Amino acid sequence: MRISILLVLSVLLLSCGTTHKIQSNISEDNFTESQIKLIYSDKVSTPMRVLLITNPKDSIILRSKSKHVYVNANDSILKYFAQRLYSTVTNPNNPGVGIAAPQVGILKNIIWVQRFDKEQEPFEVYYNPQIDKYSELKQTVLEGCLSIPDIQDSLNMRAYSILLQYDNPNGEHICEMIEDFTAVIFQHEIDHLNGILFTDHLNKEKEASVNHDLK
Repeated sequence: MRISILLVLSVLLLSCGTTHKIQSNISEDNFTESQIKLIYSDKVSTPMRVLLITNPKDSIILRSKSKHVYVNANDSILKYFAQRLYSTVTNPNNPGVGIAAPQVGILKNIIWVQRFDKEQEPFEVYYNPQIDKYSELKQTVLEGCLSIPDIQDSLNMRAYSILLQYDNPNGEHICEMIEDFTAVIFQHEIDHLNGILFTDHLNKEKEASVNHDLK
């Protein structure tokens, strides 16, 4: 098993490009007026309302695809929103290990992930994250979601390791290999950016199991 994991990680690392600086654009189109109003509706330390799939209006947003965000270290609106999103995922009354911008009503490609693979397990923000490669090796992990109350279940389809590209807060475009449980969090949150929920995968797995039993 250990040899198989090392082979998987080696293949992904060989596919990973080099880290490079991107041109950070200042765009007035990053957020709409209504989004800016929502972002500044309260203090930066105040958690935002988490959208719930059980609410019909919320579900429309949760099922929508997010858009690219232009990253600039001097963008005060972007920084304010990122901090409010952090305050939301670390809310002691409703904590999570990751969150995506659509979960608070902002359809932008922004996520926070707790890096359990790093010392002190810090939370980090990622802009425009995308997964380029998934390992064939899978893992079974119990998942839940801040937007899906009272439901937790195990998925068997999450890749053990992924090749990830993203923009960091300094406007650098980075390629990184992620593995184990942290890779599951990234897969879960990036699904949110595409309007996909973990229960969608769960339903497919259950349907496949039923069809298999009927054969």
